[in-house]
Amino acid sequence: MAVSYNAYAQSLQARSSCFIPKSMCIKQRSSRSTVVFASNDKNISLQAKVDKLLDRIKWDDKGLAVAIAQNVDTGAVLMQGFANREALSTTITSRKATFFSRSRSTLWTKGETSNNFINVLDVYLDCDRDSIIYLGTPDGPTCHTGAETCYYTSVLDQLNSNEAAGNKLALTTVYSLESIISKRKEESSVPQVGKPSWTRRLLTDDALLCSKIREEADELCRTLEDKEDVSRTASEMADVLYHSMVLLSKRDVKFEDVLEVLRKRFSQSGIEEKQNRTN
Repeated sequence: MAVSYNAYAQSLQARSSCFIPKSMCIKQRSSRSTVVFASNDKNISLQAKVDKLLDRIKWDDKGLAVAIAQNVDTGAVLMQGFANREALSTTITSRKATFFSRSRSTLWTKGETSNNFINVLDVYLDCDRDSIIYLGTPDGPTCHTGAETCYYTSVLDQLNSNEAAGNKLALTTVYSLESIISKRKEESSVPQVGKPSWTRRLLTDDALLCSKIREEADELCRTLEDKEDVSRTASEMADVLYHSMVLLSKRDVKFEDVLEVLRKRFSQSGIEEKQNRTN
């Protein structure tokens, strides 16, 4: 089971922010890097917990551990590097994903030259405490090639001699669907040859799209009201999701934007959130 750093600092976590308020931390670099907090009993106790956590990580014989950056909203694995004790300490204090360069033997923060920082919201350790996940939000493309992530080469496609093998982002089910809808949207600007796909019809007919979303939402509710089999609930929810994502595409809204809104609502009352909405 993964271990979150937040388990050690929950009382200090800012809403939709980070696990340690930056004003409380001072970076200190030494042979045994640590995180130094302002001097009061609570912060001294927290510093002891951070030091204890760093001591428990199973650094390899070079003092390194694998560090993976993951998008908190999409779940996409952005990149993989290595971190030493100092890099992890720096990440905790700066809230920016920081790694150790094995080729240059120095720390480097993702985005320090491109400004495409990865803003770290939490840090996770795996069950063996020998690998790290920086969970956060990227400011822009993560890969130096300009790709959204560093993972866009499909091994199976390469084995099948697929020309697109080197230009295919690793996508989860929802984002694969979003990608397909996006392609259909691009194709909708080209004259249709033959029978149009259902997605194209929805993209070119707002009234049809809205009527289908209302229809599918009603059918989803009926699975509850009529106590239908749970498989029907999953099926109808899939229909609602698909048609809603077509609408998002029409509005040029990414599904990631929706997830970001949800994440920011986690620590807020639903009633309060609705009252604070702007017209």
